[in-house]
Amino acid sequence: MRAAQVFYNHILAGVLTEADRDNYSFVYDGAYFNNPSLPAVSLTLPKSQKEYHSAFLFPFFYNMLAEGVNRTLQSRQLKIDENDSFGFLLATARYDTIGAITVKPIENAGA
Repeated sequence: MRAAQVFYNHILAGVLTEADRDNYSFVYDGAYFNNPSLPAVSLTLPKSQKEYHSAFLFPFFYNMLAEGVNRTLQSRQLKIDENDSFGFLLATARYDTIGAITVKPIENAGA
């Protein structure tokens, strides 16, 4: 299992988890959810106390990733399987992303 903290403008918004390559979940952080001035991280993930589940990486997060030749180059440089979208997200969405969302790995999430 791998997990990541999702931040909106450096404010913890929630946790994204990959149980396996066919089982993903996202849940909003309680403090973030309870703050009415903070928006949903995505229109497809409206603020809710429920845990969202998906059989594939949520499109909002998948769309943060490089495509085509850039993905191939990142795969070689970072030594990540080209089909490991969650691995790419953990490696590339930490600091400099388009928009307000960043994603940071939670170390030892499966321990």
